[in-house]
Amino acid sequence: MTTVPDEPPTLPTVPGVDPAHPLTSIRRSIPRDWDEQVDLFAIVKLDSGGFVRGWNLGAERIKGYTEDEILGSHFSRFYREEAQRRGIPDQLLAAAQRDGHVEDTGWRVRSDGSEFWARVTISAIRSDQGQVLGFVKIVRDLTSEKQAADERAALQRTFAHDLLSPVTALRGYLDLLADDLPPDHRLLRLAGEASEHIVAMAQALMADVDSTSERGRRRATLDLIARGAVALVLPGDLGRVRFGTMDAVPVRADVLGLRRAIANVLENAAKYSDDVIELDAFETDEGAAVRVRDHGRGIHPDDLASITREGERGRFAVATDGGRGIGLSSVHRIVSEHGGTVRIQSAPGEGTTVTVTIPRADEEPDAGDSVL
Repeated sequence: MTTVPDEPPTLPTVPGVDPAHPLTSIRRSIPRDWDEQVDLFAIVKLDSGGFVRGWNLGAERIKGYTEDEILGSHFSRFYREEAQRRGIPDQLLAAAQRDGHVEDTGWRVRSDGSEFWARVTISAIRSDQGQVLGFVKIVRDLTSEKQAADERAALQRTFAHDLLSPVTALRGYLDLLADDLPPDHRLLRLAGEASEHIVAMAQALMADVDSTSERGRRRATLDLIARGAVALVLPGDLGRVRFGTMDAVPVRADVLGLRRAIANVLENAAKYSDDVIELDAFETDEGAAVRVRDHGRGIHPDDLASITREGERGRFAVATDGGRGIGLSSVHRIVSEHGGTVRIQSAPGEGTTVTVTIPRADEEPDAGDSVL
């Protein structure tokens, strides 16, 4: 019997692609205006001064300006007037120039004056000599996602509120029973502890809702928010924290949420170090800053870029540490919602420094503001 050697399979042909050099052919087949054909994201090209020099179809769809209408305009026109007064656009460019890129989430303004919730990444483009030639800004419209999150938060707030009503009644019944039973009655004690646990859960739900919402922001000073975080994390061990500069820098913030973010940073510092934790609150060119420095285990250099992602614990984490890797991701989310930044510096075996910066409140307090 005659056998015929197997022939290599014939690969499907793609127009414009040379089978012998597929990668080179694909690169050549990508149109020069490829970014113009992306309409899910706004891709905005800025010069070194922040003026618009390039505009794709996605930018026209999301922001509402045609290329002819927007070219040559400063990108600050996409921001609310309040953000412009605070210098947020220039601060973002400065951060991108310094760090290579910067991320920001918040409200932006369309050409018709309507607002949308956007996630923005600004990356610096440099020459071979390191000079900043301009920036590429990528924007995604997350308005529908935010609306859904707000609806979930409203449902969560309603559930927590409704949960407290029957528990309050239950605790009243327990108080009545306490009049007829010994004060150390085991079942009465267990029922009381269970009711307190339910109340704590409902309060935690309310605090979580408040920390993810823009509503309820008020004027406060950052030093008092930071001290509140210390009292939350180390209520009986205040000597563990060494207070350095504690300036009363005014901010307009979700106080509960921001305090929770700083508390998360302090919890990590207390967990991964045994020495004194250093805490400072001060003002910088970018706004109001809180710095937490420990002298503990540190973070592996390769983990610094990803340590704020949800579920990321870093390669130095061990099973006995506990936690699920959501603390720093929560910090990043809360601070981003305030238009701020989180910077982490660390050296293995030497400790970690986390600096949280948010815009300061320059305007005078409104009549409805409460000042801590």
